[in-house]
Amino acid sequence: MKYILGLFAIVIGANVSIAQSSQSKPKLVVGIVVDQMRYDYLTRFEDGFGEGGFKRMMNEGFNCKNNHYNYVPTYTGPGHASIYTGTTPKSHGIISNSWYNKFENKSVYCAGDDEVQSVGTATNAGQMSPHRMLTTSFADENRLFTQMRGKTIGVSVKDRGAILPAGHTANAAYWFQGKLEGNFITSTHYMTELPKWVEKYNDGDHVSKYMKTWSTLENIVTYTQSGDDLNTFEGGFKGKETAEFPYDLKKLSPENGGFDILKSTPYGNSIVTDFAIAALEGEALGKDNHTDVLAVSFSSTDYIGHNFGVNSKEVQDTYLRLDRDLERFFNALDDKVGKGEYTVFLTSDHGAVNVPSYLRSVKIPAGYVNSNAQKQQFNNFMFNTYKSTELIKNVSNNQIFLDHEKIKALGLNLEEVKTAIVNEIVNYESVGKAYTSAAITTLGTANDVEQLVQNGFNQKRSGDIIFVNDPAVITYSKTGSTHGSGLNYDTHVPLLFFGKGIQKGSTFKPTKIVDIAPTISALLGISFPNGATGDILDFVID
Repeated sequence: MKYILGLFAIVIGANVSIAQSSQSKPKLVVGIVVDQMRYDYLTRFEDGFGEGGFKRMMNEGFNCKNNHYNYVPTYTGPGHASIYTGTTPKSHGIISNSWYNKFENKSVYCAGDDEVQSVGTATNAGQMSPHRMLTTSFADENRLFTQMRGKTIGVSVKDRGAILPAGHTANAAYWFQGKLEGNFITSTHYMTELPKWVEKYNDGDHVSKYMKTWSTLENIVTYTQSGDDLNTFEGGFKGKETAEFPYDLKKLSPENGGFDILKSTPYGNSIVTDFAIAALEGEALGKDNHTDVLAVSFSSTDYIGHNFGVNSKEVQDTYLRLDRDLERFFNALDDKVGKGEYTVFLTSDHGAVNVPSYLRSVKIPAGYVNSNAQKQQFNNFMFNTYKSTELIKNVSNNQIFLDHEKIKALGLNLEEVKTAIVNEIVNYESVGKAYTSAAITTLGTANDVEQLVQNGFNQKRSGDIIFVNDPAVITYSKTGSTHGSGLNYDTHVPLLFFGKGIQKGSTFKPTKIVDIAPTISALLGISFPNGATGDILDFVID
């Protein structure tokens, strides 16, 4: 009898322990990716932030101030995949936004999938899925751990910004279809028809109300953390001669893709915020004891950075407005999930270089690749050396793909051809370093550009030669900013945690983007993503 009572007590104790364990977990994990957010935007624009957005995260949570990407190329697709899988393109396989598929002899898109159909649009904009991502995300592992009871929803303006973070097993990923539609859509990878709450959102006035004039949130004279509004370093919109405030979006929209113009304004972030808040209620996220995941990616910051550049008034205004959207989002989380019942992290998929033409104007080394001249020089080399320019299948993403069959047919040694090409292009004016694929796989693990290249190199998907441009030298227009390098302006991004289970504080200790997924996995007590190579940031967890 005592044995039975004792056993009963043990069972009761186990149940209490399980209940406490369940209660100690957040009801909802919210991952926020701010596309093209350099770390220094947190400090440059801090005086203009309110108390409820970025500052709330910094004051109530943990700020990793020395957080970097540990691979190249630093693009949107690889960035989102790395944040959620806890590994680099070397393992998860998303080596760029698009890349040359040497097995199919064509370019492929990181989220493109001809095997699925669009849902919510008659166009092919919904033919997307995460099938090219080779590993699981922490959202996938949470779904497996909870026997698929914990939900995962991805939301973004960009398809890849919603799809890759949500992972393979997500309940849904939604992205914005602009043009004449202005709706959120998805694919048959997730469902065959939109839920009622999404249809209700699309049928409402949520998007069209933002088709208005974009003026600065505050008096423009207070925007002293950015350059002159009128300058020669910005792109702007078709139909407006100068890239300066204000912008009449309704008037400009016909020449700028209809609703697509909103992507390149802060209102694109507001639309994503509106939709994410609608998802909280529509999907009943954080309402039971099974942790849910909401992956939110703010993409308009990237469109605006590409268009206007790092130092623009437009970028400053965008971050001040995003700060207000974050406050609105956090207030909704407090109300719908419960203050102290959710956990949030915020980071970015990459940074951005300051406009090289601007840098040169202040005597900082920078420049642009002369693609036509470089291509002609390379073709001349190939013809003079091998009497053929047909040994090259593709040049993209700073990679060269060779035609192995033609090289073999000419009786040439593949590795000797690779080495000769490396020795040629490393002398080009804009090229800083170049490597053969064989050299990359045998590089050491020193903390330098070679390791970054190695971590971004996928043996099956990457090219035969990889090259790296000089600092602040880009292949881009003379206006606006871009990204992709392993330099600090592209690798140094914010990493903020706050909410349930998170310590208060900050550190200058080096952290890596691939540390996020293992840290969230540890917080939830679930398996790490199956390819994760990052470390647990134990000093973040309370």
